[in-house]
Amino acid sequence: MTARLSDQPWLTAPSTRAVMAALEAAGGIGCARFVGGCVRNALIGQPVADIDIATTLTPQETDRAIRAAGLKSVPTGIAHGTVTAVAERTPFEITTLRRDVSTDGRSATVAFTDDWAEDAARRDFRLNALYADAEGLVFDPTGEGVADALAGRIVFVGEPRTRIREDFLRILRFFRFHAWYGRGEPDAAALAACRSLAAGMTRLSAERVSSELMKLLSAPDPRTAVRAMAGAGVLEQILPEAELTPLFGAVVEQGGDAIARLMMLLPPEEAVVRDATTRLRFPNAARDRLAFAALALPAVRLSMSDRQAREALYRHGARAVADAVWRRWAAAPDKGDHARRLLALADGWRRPPLPVGGRDIARLGVEPGPETGRLLKAFEEAWIADDFPAAGHAERLAALVNAPRG
Repeated sequence: MTARLSDQPWLTAPSTRAVMAALEAAGGIGCARFVGGCVRNALIGQPVADIDIATTLTPQETDRAIRAAGLKSVPTGIAHGTVTAVAERTPFEITTLRRDVSTDGRSATVAFTDDWAEDAARRDFRLNALYADAEGLVFDPTGEGVADALAGRIVFVGEPRTRIREDFLRILRFFRFHAWYGRGEPDAAALAACRSLAAGMTRLSAERVSSELMKLLSAPDPRTAVRAMAGAGVLEQILPEAELTPLFGAVVEQGGDAIARLMMLLPPEEAVVRDATTRLRFPNAARDRLAFAALALPAVRLSMSDRQAREALYRHGARAVADAVWRRWAAAPDKGDHARRLLALADGWRRPPLPVGGRDIARLGVEPGPETGRLLKAFEEAWIADDFPAAGHAERLAALVNAPRG
């Protein structure tokens, strides 16, 4: 299938033209082509974020060519053939054509080549093994990449098990790409290969797994992909705590973000959440957000009043309460009005500072010590119960100090 990229501002941008001209000045017309995601996304009308280039030039030749053109060259991965050119503050990752010499399921030893078909043969999916020249003419070495991209098919280059054994992360990439670019049910041969080789993911680093999982969950609608992951035993392999329930689909429909979606796959138990996210080495912010939401859940009901909501917000924080609301809403989709009210309240919440302190208590004749802490706690509880009044603090504190104990 012949194809050409059109109406792509990045293709004709001066920065892009400068980089391609620099490479072709060194290696001749056709020595460099755009590759992968930028070509795929341009074909299917999706935004292009990163511009990657493949070239027959060696990394050293690429570096010299970029510098000779007066552009910035950064040796971001010389050993694997990658140099990053920077033109008008835009980065272009340029990689020499490669073939795999050996693989171990995690990384590959590569040799450079000038054969475009060899380079395409080592890529993961046919819709990623697409190239385009400086004028936008698309080259499709597998013969099926353009058709796959337009039809929403995620199909491995060559034999799926071979591709997966080269790098077991490709199992998760298969489901991620299906979530973002696939239509209909996943490719049966790819799914069978993922199912039979799922145990190989134990070779992967936790960081690679969690990063790929979050990219998958960030797709506009990852439901089909996640359902297929669960059916193939892949979800259980990477996240044995996970359980796919209607909550997941509900939060996707309601617009919850990737963390909210992950939350629906995990039980609302702080210890379980912390164990899972620590094992997969999630960033601290994500781990804490999930744990705090689990802690907040018992305090959150969709039917609670604004006053009760403000108390929950004060005690647990806006983010945790909002996440707990998402979970309650997913369990009760017909309560959208209540959920949206609480989410709006959380969005505008600013935690008020406690209006009294130890000095105020000392001025009432109380010696510093444990009694100060008790009085502050008692004042805070009464202040929360009264819905954070803005005045009358001195009188309330004095009444507490003078109240008989017993």
